[in-house]
Amino acid sequence: MSLYTQQDKNIRRTWVLMTSFFVVVIAIGWGFAQVYGNSLILYIAVAFSLLMNFFSFWYSDKIVLKMSGAKPIEKSDNPELYRLVENLCITAGLPLPKIYVINDPAPNAFATGRNKKKAVIAVTTGLLERLDRTELEGVIAHELSHIGNRDILLSTVIVVLVGFVALLSNFFLRFTIWGGRGRDREGGGNAQIVMMVIGIVLAILAPIAVAMIQLAISRKREFLADASGALLTRYPEGLASALEKISQYPGSLKRANKATAHLYISNPFKKKKAKGRMAKFFMTHPPIEERIRLLREMNR
Repeated sequence: MSLYTQQDKNIRRTWVLMTSFFVVVIAIGWGFAQVYGNSLILYIAVAFSLLMNFFSFWYSDKIVLKMSGAKPIEKSDNPELYRLVENLCITAGLPLPKIYVINDPAPNAFATGRNKKKAVIAVTTGLLERLDRTELEGVIAHELSHIGNRDILLSTVIVVLVGFVALLSNFFLRFTIWGGRGRDREGGGNAQIVMMVIGIVLAILAPIAVAMIQLAISRKREFLADASGALLTRYPEGLASALEKISQYPGSLKRANKATAHLYISNPFKKKKAKGRMAKFFMTHPPIEERIRLLREMNR
């Protein structure tokens, strides 16, 4: 698979995800409109879906930066970091992204933004303190690869859509359980009960379906960004060594969030190693040992 093929796929996946969100929310709205015999619910669901797609496209990166506690820095704040990013951007043929720093001892980093011209790279203070220049270069090259591969819009949109689908479904589920009790006493009939069950099922499955998309996309993109970043620096060992240091840090990111976990170069939550196929299937990132192994095989 070429990088251009992957870029095209990411664009298509972004539109598929946003369309899927539109359909899922309308399906939930239709189910509850049938349950309560009120077509206004469906109209609200359509309007909400359109609004959230617009909102996630234009403002999701700002939400991600706010959630992570990232702060922008100027070149005078860290000239060495800026020069490193500038040099890699020249090599990659990318415009210089804005650089943000997260005040956290846990070493980690992520990229976000709508496109190459509106991209952002965020690194933690722990990453800057623990990595040497070649390792930091490997991490930055990895994040620039996400920008070049057009991963960032897809990954950032997921944050907003996953969060809002889960919130919306939870609201509908609670509304059905508590609101449905009064309707049952009125003797709504079997049809009402069936539609209520459909509404509950839709509310439960919606966030699961979107989360599954999030997990599948995240793992694949990490492997490609590792390979692209290694090709950019021409030194795979730099990124491999960086991933080792990142994985060895015992603590979690202070402002780690399940909605944004897939954005980071490594899972911001420190958990026991996943065992078995099912456990690995629900990981937001591929096993770091496997990523390190593949990077070091590039040197052979």
